[in-house]
Amino acid sequence: MAIDKAFWQGKRVFVTGHTGFKGSWLSLWLEDMGAVVRGYSLSVPTIPSLFEQANVSDGLLSEEGDIRDHLHIRQSMADFKPEIVFHLAAQPLVRLSYEDPVETYSTNVMGTVYVLEAVRAVGSVKAVVNITSDKCYENREWVWGYRENEAMGGYDPYSNSKGCAELVASAYRNSFLILKIMTSMGLH
Repeated sequence: MAIDKAFWQGKRVFVTGHTGFKGSWLSLWLEDMGAVVRGYSLSVPTIPSLFEQANVSDGLLSEEGDIRDHLHIRQSMADFKPEIVFHLAAQPLVRLSYEDPVETYSTNVMGTVYVLEAVRAVGSVKAVVNITSDKCYENREWVWGYRENEAMGGYDPYSNSKGCAELVASAYRNSFLILKIMTSMGLH
């Protein structure tokens, strides 16, 4: 199936974590598809970085910010009025999660809450893609990949925080998105 480039033309897309490796690639792809992209992230996480090497900031609106700053992210999203949000910002390191579990949980769990609260407040968003990790699933030491119907789990703070972020996204989807759809159909 081919990607419909016309779908992305002019779409307003908000990307958290756009300075990271995956966020940089996603931003470049969205730019190539013709989307209008606003990135929201901490400063570049590594030296060298794909973000700087590929001049990602040349094709988008780049804003430095912490997803745990709920007022700042809400204002950034309100100013931009995105149609689509990709949430990639995270504390992504297992080892750091052992050294500083509070930072890991506050970023990966409460940061996700603040992003989704900003989405609720802005009103223009039609779709949210919450990126976590396969580490969000209970580790059964299998040789094959985990599926989305596997049990949430994770015995280390990083993996557990990613499972929590998945549960947060599920709660917001079920509590607010479905309610919004039902209300718009006159069913609530």
